[in-house]
Amino acid sequence: MKISDILKTKEITVSAEIFPPKLGTELGQSRKIVSEMAELKPDFISVTYGAAGSTARFTAELAEAVESCGVASLAHVTCVSSDEDTLEEYLNSLKSNGIQNILALRGDMPVGREPKRVYPHASDLALAIKQRGDFCVGGACYPEGHPEAASVSADIEALKIKAESGCEFFTTQMFFDNDVMYSFMTKFQRKGINIPVIAGIMPITNARQLGRSVSLSGTAVPRRFREIVERFGDKPLAMRQAGIAFATEQIIDLIANGVNNIHIYAMNKPDVLAEILSNISYIREI
Repeated sequence: MKISDILKTKEITVSAEIFPPKLGTELGQSRKIVSEMAELKPDFISVTYGAAGSTARFTAELAEAVESCGVASLAHVTCVSSDEDTLEEYLNSLKSNGIQNILALRGDMPVGREPKRVYPHASDLALAIKQRGDFCVGGACYPEGHPEAASVSADIEALKIKAESGCEFFTTQMFFDNDVMYSFMTKFQRKGINIPVIAGIMPITNARQLGRSVSLSGTAVPRRFREIVERFGDKPLAMRQAGIAFATEQIIDLIANGVNNIHIYAMNKPDVLAEILSNISYIREI
């Protein structure tokens, strides 16, 4: 099923993300994670794309595994790993496995070698995908502005170009301050972009995870969450519980304020996803 149709027909959606294993490892554990997540009945599961496309085959295989579990899949692809031939091959693989949804991303610049430059921007990649098949294409957005953008306003202008190039929804980078998201949505709507935005939430269940995530994304951490990490960061069970509670509170507040599409960066942890979904089980039924 296309994600654009899911977003149109359901008032509240909750999706999740998994990432493939590194090259040289087996898919068995990842397939187990897919099965466990699918049993929780998220509205779709996205499958990430390794650095410079290093796990493209695994992405396609895991997306097919998601579909075989009766859940819609969203396969990632990046500009930095794609030229016309590799994109054609990847899309054909997705088509043959019945995968209809793709998240078009620029991707992180590879270290030590030149990225492919055929598709300079995610909007170029989205347009190329739409020209090659009947895919539902999504894109990424940053509530705090892309780290390389001149301003939030300039970044939102780029989102408008993505929408005009074929993106049918956006998924946000993680954020910890809902007020940032509400401010972003106001600017987004004023720009006249009329496609759904899915709010990306990452449950932080250990202190090291926060440091890695913030260093990669530049996401601001509000004082109240820093205090949680300072108080519970060296107590694993307490930090896990507090991180799940904080993420749950974020989600409830977002839905109460009309942000009805939630994407959980579950970091391949079905147990964490299960607890959050249990915490909002009646809210999802509204």
